[in-house]
This record gives sequence, C-alpha cells and structure tokens, in this order.
Amino acid sequence: MIEIRKGQAPKTLTREAFHERFMLSFFDPAYMAEKEAIARLEEIAWLAYQEGRKAPLTRQAGPGYADPDYQLSVEWLETKNRLEKAQTVQSDPASASRVLLVCGSARNDGTCPGEISKSWRLVQLAKAVLASAGMVVDVLDLSLLTSSYQLHIHPCKGCVSTAMPLCHWPCSCYPNHSLGQTGDWMADIYERWTAAHGVIIVTPVYWYQSPSPLKLMVDRLVCADGGNPDPTTTHGKKPAEAKAIEMQGWHYPKHLSGRAYGVLVHGDVAGIEDARRSLCDWLDWMGLIDAGTQARLDRFIGYYEPYANSHEALDADLAVQAEMRNVASAVAHAVTALRNGALTQPDKDLKRPRPK
Repeated sequence: MIEIRKGQAPKTLTREAFHERFMLSFFDPAYMAEKEAIARLEEIAWLAYQEGRKAPLTRQAGPGYADPDYQLSVEWLETKNRLEKAQTVQSDPASASRVLLVCGSARNDGTCPGEISKSWRLVQLAKAVLASAGMVVDVLDLSLLTSSYQLHIHPCKGCVSTAMPLCHWPCSCYPNHSLGQTGDWMADIYERWTAAHGVIIVTPVYWYQSPSPLKLMVDRLVCADGGNPDPTTTHGKKPAEAKAIEMQGWHYPKHLSGRAYGVLVHGDVAGIEDARRSLCDWLDWMGLIDAGTQARLDRFIGYYEPYANSHEALDADLAVQAEMRNVASAVAHAVTALRNGALTQPDKDLKRPRPK
C-alpha cells in the first residue's frame, strides 16, 4: 500500500485566536449595536469549526453513483446537476452556438483603480464581432472578484497531487462551511465553461504572470482535466481510496475537450509571450482546439510608455483592435465548423501512452 504522508497541517485555532479572526468581519463600529447577537453567531461558528462541519446539508447520492447511499453535499449535487444540464444543451446540435468571453484583468472602475481595464475594452470589441456572427456571448468578468461583496474563487488545494480520483468534477473542496470558505464563484464558472462551444481569454500580464483572478480560475479548472465525477468512489476525500483507484488505472476524462479557443495577452514591457504560451499550452492540454494562429496573440500596447495614458495608447493602436476582432472571428468560424463537423480534433482518437 502507498504510504499517505502526514505532518504538515497546523493545529486548530485556540478559542481566542478564532475570536480574533471571526471578529474581523465585524470591524465596523456599526455592528456593535448587535454585539450580543454576534457573540451567539460566533459560538455557533466555533462549534462548526471544532466539529469540522464542512458540508452541513447532505443527502444520499442516489442512483448513478458507485455508492448510492453515501451522503453527498446538497450544494455539490446542485452544481453537478447544473453542469449535466448545461452539457446536455451544449451537445444538442439544435442549440445556439455559445462563446464564453473571459476578461482576465483584476481591474475595474468599481473599486480602487477607478478606471476600466484595457482588457475590458478589448472584450467589448470581441463581443460585438461574436454577436454579429450569431453567437450567444457570455462575458465572464473576473475583475468582479475585486469589487463584489463576498465573491471568491478560493485556491485549489492540490487534491490531484494526492491522487487524480480525489479531485472531483466539479470541485468538492468548497464551500467549506466549518472554515468560512463560502461564496465560491467557481460553481457558476464551471457551468459557464460547460455551456460554451468556444472560449476566448483576454488578459493583461501582471509581473510576468496571469492576474490573480485568472490564475485562480485556471487552477480550479484542474478538475475539468481528469477529475472524478463520482465522489462516492472515494467516499468524499479518502486519500487511500483515491490512490488505490488511480493505481488500478485511471482514464483521466477531459470534461471540457472539443471546444474552440482563442487568447489575446497584452502588456506594456515584458512577459506577454510566456503568458500567452502558458495559457495556450493549458488549453491545449485540456483538449480544447485552437482557432488558428490569428487566435493566439500577444501584443504590447503603449510599449515602455506611461501607465497614465495607456488607454490613449489603445485608442491609437488600430492594429491591435483589428487583431482582437480577428481573434473573435476566428473563434466564431471554428465553433461553426466544429458544430458542422467540418473541423475536428486530429488526435482525439489517439491514446496517450502516458496519460495524466
């Protein structure tokens, strides 16, 4: 049997430390009018933390699961059901063609920056092209993480590295009510990726890397590449069971494969090529199909110019605006061709000698 390594987890918080963290949400003096009520809520939260009540509402998994009697999170089951419905519609030849347009910037004018991002402006150009091509356009603005109340993409916990079957599709790590890890946006995002026939990511470079909201989404989509759609096979998060399943031979299902994609990465000094390659490599690995060389771009906007007039630099850069439109056109053509059977994934029937 493979050894399960232990010893990294910290001790649970003391009652005093828990109190300090709990009260951070009530720093505003206006809350003090309900001091006694907050204390009662804190006691409930403390008990949930001590008892580890990650999923306080569960029900039997039911037919179609390896262990139909296993108690699954009601919230997870609801997300799974939405994904199954979205996949059914997406696979229906009569359904409308749908493109998910992702704005990867963390910046918008609803919070500290006080100004929209250039990525947002480029997204609007792509949106118009896609709509004129008859696509249903779903704009996913990841900057909402920075400007919306209690909206989160919690970090991936790396269950995959323990064993692939321990990573559930969709992710079952969240919400974790005992730790206050709620408001997880990924339940909605998984559904939107599943519903799409094509995906376009428009993003700037932050310090040679993808912006934090985009990277969080990318990490949490690991369950789309090989994730286990049946948590009852591992009875929740049982490492030994997951390791045994993987060692018997795991098929690494690619839940989002066969969709078309385009990427436009922009920056002002450096890092754009690496960021574009990284995103395209990731999408390729998940089994998405690129829409051609003009759909995979990295461009400088206002190269080595001040930040303050960067929107003016975009105004003047008619070429990059046209290139954004070309990305959208290429993806629209690819989606149409894929759905008509005129474009296929050349290697889709080839078995990987080293799947992972």
